[in-house]
Amino acid sequence: MTLPASLLSRAVTDPDVKATYGIDESIGALAPDRFEVVRARDLGDVVDVLAHAQATGTPVVPQGARSGLAGGSVALDGGIVLSLEGLTVITELDAVEGIAVVQPGVINADLKAAAAAEGLFYPPDPASSAFCSIGGNVATNAGGLCCVKYGVTADYVRGLEVVLAGGEVIRTGHRTAKGVAGLDLTGLFVGSEGTLGVVTEVVTKLVPAPDPALTALATFDSLSAASDAIVALRRERHRPSLLELLDEPTLAAVQALADYGFPTGCAAVLIVQADRPGHAGEDVQRYAALLEEAGATEVAVADDVQESEALLAGRRALHHALVAKGTHFIEDVCVPVRRLTALITAGHEISARTGVEITMSGHGGDGNLHPSFFYDADDEDSRHRAEEAFGDLVKVALGMGGTITGEHGVGSLKARWLPDEVGAASIQRQRAVKSLFDPRGILNPGRVYWS
Repeated sequence: MTLPASLLSRAVTDPDVKATYGIDESIGALAPDRFEVVRARDLGDVVDVLAHAQATGTPVVPQGARSGLAGGSVALDGGIVLSLEGLTVITELDAVEGIAVVQPGVINADLKAAAAAEGLFYPPDPASSAFCSIGGNVATNAGGLCCVKYGVTADYVRGLEVVLAGGEVIRTGHRTAKGVAGLDLTGLFVGSEGTLGVVTEVVTKLVPAPDPALTALATFDSLSAASDAIVALRRERHRPSLLELLDEPTLAAVQALADYGFPTGCAAVLIVQADRPGHAGEDVQRYAALLEEAGATEVAVADDVQESEALLAGRRALHHALVAKGTHFIEDVCVPVRRLTALITAGHEISARTGVEITMSGHGGDGNLHPSFFYDADDEDSRHRAEEAFGDLVKVALGMGGTITGEHGVGSLKARWLPDEVGAASIQRQRAVKSLFDPRGILNPGRVYWS
C-alpha cells in the first residue's frame, strides 16, 4: 500500500500517533497491522485520496473525532484512514437565513457557541458534544438530550458538499428555507456512515435561541408511574426540551461516583427541562404538577439556572460514573415510548438471568435508552456473555416495534441485526444504492449492511 506523492505530506508516519487513528470508542476496537492515515487539510486532499483509492481498490475509512460507539470508523487492514479533524472552519453564519456553513471537523460545541453569539441555537446535542464533530454527527444522524423537542441532526441539515468514490464532488440540498428540486440526496447521505461519500461541507439550520432551561427532578417508586409521566409530558402542547430517565442501577452508579443528591432505593428518576422563551418558569411548574399526578413521590423544581444545573449535574456525570463502575459498552435501542417500562423490565430480567450487570438510562422522552453492559476485561467469556445479553435485549426491542439504534449508528457492531429490523428486500435495495455511489466498494466497507 503506497500513497501517491501528492499525499505524502498529509500522511501520519509516527507509529504511536498513527495508532490513535486506528480505533474509535466502540467495544473491542482493535487497530489492524497495516493502514495509512491521511489528515486532509482541504477539499483537494479528500478528492486526491478518493481518486487514488478508486484507482487502486483501496478501502477508505472516513474519520472525524473518533468518538463513535458502533465501530464505524475503525481502521481497515490495508486501507486508508481519511481524517477530517483538521477541517474546522465555520465559513459562514447567516442570522437572517438562519444557517451556518461548516467544515466537517468543526466540534459540535463550537458550532453551538458560534450560533449563541448571534442569538441562535444549533439543537443537536450528543453527550459527546464537547469533542464530537459535525461530520461525524451527520454520518450517524446523531441525536442527544434535546431530541424530545428539537429532533435529530437530519432535521438541521439543509445541504451538503460530498466527495464521491473516485473524487467527484457534488452538492446536495439547498441554503434556502424551502427547496424541493429533485430527489432528497441530502437525506440519503445523512446517516449513511461514510459508506456513500465523504462529507466536506455542511449547511446547517439554526433556530432562535431559547431561554435558559429550568429543571425539575422527580422520583418514582415504580417504572410504570415513570412511564405514565413521560406519556403525559409528551402530550403537552409545549413539550419539554429534555426528558431523561435513569433507573435504580444507574442512580447507584452515579451516587457511587459522588453525592449528586440522587435518591436511593427508588425505581427511577426523571429529569425534565423547560426552555420556552418567556415561559420556562411557567412550563416547568406545569411539568412538576404532571409528574406528581403520575405518581412521583418527590419533585424538586429549580428556581434559577444555577439550581437547574445542580439538578442536572448527576446526569451530566453519568458517563464518568459508568467508566468508574467498570469496563462496559453502551448501546442505544429505541422503542415506542409506551413500551419503555417493558423494555427496562426486560433489561433487568436479562441481567438477573445472565449475571451481566446492566444499567438502563437515556432519553426517555423519545424512547431511546442507552443500556450499559458490564464485563470483566480480562475474561473473554464475560465479554461474550455481555454481548449475548445485548443481543437478547435487541430482540426484545425489535419485538416491540423498536430499532437497534436510535442515534449511535449501525457501524460494524450492529450490522448483524439490521436484516432482522428492515428485512431482506430493503437490504437488497440499499445495497443497490451503495453500488450506485460506490461501485468498487471502497467507502467504509464492512459497515452497516454491505459487509
